[in-house]
Amino acid sequence: MSEICLKNIRKTYENGTTVIENLNLKIESGSFTVLVGPSGCGKSTTLRMIAGLEDTTDGEIYIDGKLMNHVEPGDRDIAMVFQNYALYPTMTVKGNIEFGLINAKVPKAERERLIEEIAGIVDLTEHLHKKPSQLSGGQRQRVALARAMVKKPKVFLMDEPLSNLDAKLRNQMRSELIELHHKLGVTFVYVTHDQVEALSMATDIVLMEKGVIRQHSTPHEIYASPQNIFTAQFIGTPEMNILTRDKVNKCLELQPEVGYIGFRPSKVKIYEEGDETKEKFVFKGSVLTREMLGSEVIYRIQTKMGVIAIKVFNDVELEIEDEVKLSLAYKHMYGFDYNKDRIQGSIL
Repeated sequence: MSEICLKNIRKTYENGTTVIENLNLKIESGSFTVLVGPSGCGKSTTLRMIAGLEDTTDGEIYIDGKLMNHVEPGDRDIAMVFQNYALYPTMTVKGNIEFGLINAKVPKAERERLIEEIAGIVDLTEHLHKKPSQLSGGQRQRVALARAMVKKPKVFLMDEPLSNLDAKLRNQMRSELIELHHKLGVTFVYVTHDQVEALSMATDIVLMEKGVIRQHSTPHEIYASPQNIFTAQFIGTPEMNILTRDKVNKCLELQPEVGYIGFRPSKVKIYEEGDETKEKFVFKGSVLTREMLGSEVIYRIQTKMGVIAIKVFNDVELEIEDEVKLSLAYKHMYGFDYNKDRIQGSIL
């Protein structure tokens, strides 16, 4: 078991700046938990406190049921993978992987066995005698992972480990990390500002803003059922359309507590004959912009309620300034109150 619990955590720096205030978080054993949010939201600070690289100002951190506040990083049974890989440039791949084992006084025969096993898992066997400078970015990232894995930790902590890679390699490494998590079956805690990484890799997403958890859910739930406007607009590409009550009231009569409505661009459809039903809202607009994304196209549409985005398959061809008729099922509309929190139930 490698459950992580953070209880009433506060982090205030010497200059008086508080970046985490009363944070409570339970990370399930064996999960792939992603901490995601904009720069400065406190996600990396949270990870570093779990690792023991930063002290908490208040609160308690438990790993596997044991209080970690005064336990040294090297004694927490964790391994950390950094954004810059932190490899020793003068050592070979094997030397980098082996370094921690030598310090831990692991016998040579056992070291050789572990290195062979881990190198095979991350596809580095043929590169063991190369220096980091002879490797690609993806291979260097694998060395950093192998160096962490060889310790057989209970918890892997990763701080934006893919941010230095190009887009194609990031996609490849995302798949490899998912597979690696499945093979190892241990707890991964992963920090990123990229919601695509969060949605594609996580079993659990912790979305943070200004040191506060805005939503902690599965990828499906955080996308399909956002609990506030911040979540609705941070998760999803393009972001959820959010329209204010005063604009929507030109077309729909909303419940008194509804301050905003939201809907995903992919839920807006080009009007088809028969869409004029009580289950659907039909409205018109004109095309402002067109953004090609391969199999899909994003259009920005000027409507009476404001500018909205729609995402449709590229078999629909619209030109700039085209008039277009659209439909949206009422069940796909989300209501938010004046504090920007989700309202359950009917918005009309």
